[in-house]
Amino acid sequence: MKAKADTPFVALNIAVLTVSDTRTFDTDTSGQLFVDRLSAAGHRLAERVLLKDDLYKIRAQVATWIADDQVQVVLITGGTGFTGRDSTPEAVACLLDKQVEGFGELFRQISVADIGTSTVQSRALAGLANGTLVCCLPGSTNAVRTGWDGILAEQLDARHRPCNFVPHLKQAAACDSRG
Repeated sequence: MKAKADTPFVALNIAVLTVSDTRTFDTDTSGQLFVDRLSAAGHRLAERVLLKDDLYKIRAQVATWIADDQVQVVLITGGTGFTGRDSTPEAVACLLDKQVEGFGELFRQISVADIGTSTVQSRALAGLANGTLVCCLPGSTNAVRTGWDGILAEQLDARHRPCNFVPHLKQAAACDSRG
C-alpha cells in the first residue's frame, strides 16, 4: 500500500513484553528485535519487561500498561504456543475491548512461506483496550520479524493508507523511556 504524503508521522509510545521461562535480557533476541524495529521506525520505547510464563503476571503487566495514559501499544512476544505453560492469549484476551480478528489470520498467512503448515500452531492475536493496541506474537525472533515487517510497521504508521491503527489509539505525550 502507499503512504499519504501530507499526513505527518506520529511517534507512538510502545511497551515490549517478552514472555519466557528461559530467556534473560541478554538472550532475548525477540524482544530486542521489537525494540530495534520500533526505534528505527521513529517510535519510542515506553518500557521493556521480561516475565516468566505466568497467566496472572502477564495479565497484570498488560493491564497496567492498558491503564497507563502514556502507553499506546503493547507488543508481546512468547507464550502463544500449545505447551502447558503457554498462556499469553488467555492472559490477554479477557482484557481486550475489541479483538482484531484479522491480525492472527494475516500473521499465519504470511508465516506459511517460512514455516509451512506449522503456522496453524500460532495463536497470535491482537486487540484494542482503552485506546491501547495489544499484539501477541510467538516467541521466535523470526516470528517477531515477520509480524513487524509484514503487519506492524505499516499499521503503526499514521501515513499508511487506506487505514492504520493510529487514529484508534489514545493520545499520549512523549514519554521518557522506562526500560
